[in-house]
Amino acid sequence: MPLLIRPIATRFFLFMFVLGMVSSIVTVPPYKDARMYDNAVWELLLDVYVASAVIMLIGWVCSQPFRRAKEKVRRAVTLALRALTYAFMYPLYIIDTFCFAKFGCTLNPTMLLLTGETTGNEAGEFFQSYVTPDILWGPVGIIMLVPLLHVFCIIGQRRLKRKNNDSRLPGWRLSLLHLPTPVRVGIDVAVLAGLACLTTLSWENKSLYAYTMSRETIGQVEHSLAYRPHTEMYQPPMRLAFSIRSNELIGRQLVRLTDQVDKVTIDSCTVDSSEIVLIIGESFNRRHAQLYGYDKANMPNQVRLRKKGLLTPLQDVVSPWNLTSFVFKHLMTTYCVGDTAEWCDYPLFCEIFRKAGYEVRFLTNQFLPQAKEAVYDFSGGFFINNETLSEAQFDVRNDKLHVFDEGLLQDYDAQVAPRDEQQVSGSKHLTIFHLMGMHVNYRIRCPNSKKRWGAGDYPNDMDMPEKRRKIMGYYDNAVWYNDSVVNQIVERFKDKEAVIVYVPDHGEEVFGPGARHFFGRMHDARINKRLADEEFLIPMWIYTTPRYAAKHPETVAAIKAARSKRYMTDALSHLLMGLAQIHCKYYNPRYDLLSPSYDEHRPRLLKHQIDYDTLK
Repeated sequence: MPLLIRPIATRFFLFMFVLGMVSSIVTVPPYKDARMYDNAVWELLLDVYVASAVIMLIGWVCSQPFRRAKEKVRRAVTLALRALTYAFMYPLYIIDTFCFAKFGCTLNPTMLLLTGETTGNEAGEFFQSYVTPDILWGPVGIIMLVPLLHVFCIIGQRRLKRKNNDSRLPGWRLSLLHLPTPVRVGIDVAVLAGLACLTTLSWENKSLYAYTMSRETIGQVEHSLAYRPHTEMYQPPMRLAFSIRSNELIGRQLVRLTDQVDKVTIDSCTVDSSEIVLIIGESFNRRHAQLYGYDKANMPNQVRLRKKGLLTPLQDVVSPWNLTSFVFKHLMTTYCVGDTAEWCDYPLFCEIFRKAGYEVRFLTNQFLPQAKEAVYDFSGGFFINNETLSEAQFDVRNDKLHVFDEGLLQDYDAQVAPRDEQQVSGSKHLTIFHLMGMHVNYRIRCPNSKKRWGAGDYPNDMDMPEKRRKIMGYYDNAVWYNDSVVNQIVERFKDKEAVIVYVPDHGEEVFGPGARHFFGRMHDARINKRLADEEFLIPMWIYTTPRYAAKHPETVAAIKAARSKRYMTDALSHLLMGLAQIHCKYYNPRYDLLSPSYDEHRPRLLKHQIDYDTLK
């Protein structure tokens, strides 16, 4: 038999290829324009061929020490390796397809993390709830047909051999054994050429996968997936390996973060602000903010508060990154760009506030662990959702996500407001709202009943066809809805002695100058002035209630004096600690926007690379 055709002429090759193809077909997302990975067939052919060849090679190597029983040992080792592969692959593919059928996504790092944290009782409840007979009528039933067909094929072949009393190889394989030498060489050359073509077709994706898997931090992994092109993890083994690697990387950073928990100390806290509120928005393009001169009235409430003199918009604020997870790692720790070591070597500022006697409430509409969680949310929220770190940071957390951000207001009213009524006078609180804001997809970030703008409200020209003008309308509607949510948060604190800080994580492209064809973020593009102003320059403001302003006129004066100062939000924790008058070794007045020692000329390095203030 031609040497290079042997891995193909096996039942192993046939069924592993069929299994992979069925998986690729049944796990295509039910979205418009969704389709199977373009190169799935060719890359799968190469993958299965290599796996089959490696098993055969191991069998041959293991048989070499045996003189008289080489063939028996080779067959035994080969059959054992194939059986082990079947025992691993079939359950893996069924589980992956089950996840897709029940949760709308295939295996991912969050699923693996949740599985590791699941107790025996929880596992039993899971099986009772989800593993039901109706699961067989769909993708799971289809994928399970492959191993069943495999078993029937083996049984049928054995019965046929016993019936005919014939232990020989099938006729087509026997004919391959007796081919003339020139024909065998010709077939090997043809197979080799085919393998070369398959390798060429698969090389880019395999290289990108190797690059992603070789990253040393979960942030680097996420960043590699933000680029185009990025790897397509088109088969469950790739997704499983990626999930294991991702959990290994977050495990390293969690160790360093949890090491800080018991070491956090403060010197004193004079509680200059007993009610601090932080609102973290999402994907806010400053050019689309009425508060900063946009011609659509999409922020009437915030404009009204500014006219009353209670809300001070900051004019020159940039985000350190244009990825939510990277921004959160800067926002939530006391680390600032330019400090030594890494972000995970610094304590989380909520831990510091709790040590200072603050009750910390965290209400998020994005960072809650769920089966369908994307790697970006996994990367951004793992240090918030870890049990040890969550307990160290927060007294109150919500436990579910909402279609619209108003759901966080309901969480506040149900979980936080009753606590305030029971607490004694003088209690101090840090309340954090993490909104979905204008996060893509903009169309679903505002209820239909509250939408104001459509395609007809924007100039109809060659650069802005109707589809883009619709998207512009979706975005402005999301800003409009965001304003109403923010206003309702302000309403809940307006009669208290409170200071409220609003900051989005980063900006967003919305068909702006120089990119009239694009919305979202250009992660792999070179950072120039235009891109920085769209994706990194952000709105930010500080609001003080009348009671707060009356009691702290010096802080209000400092806020207004800081209106035009340069600022980057990696230093937000120091601003908040300054407002609370928390004195500790982690607080640096050089980073505190309201401190007389604030260093306005600190380099504002975007992505740790480009100084925003040097861009022209």
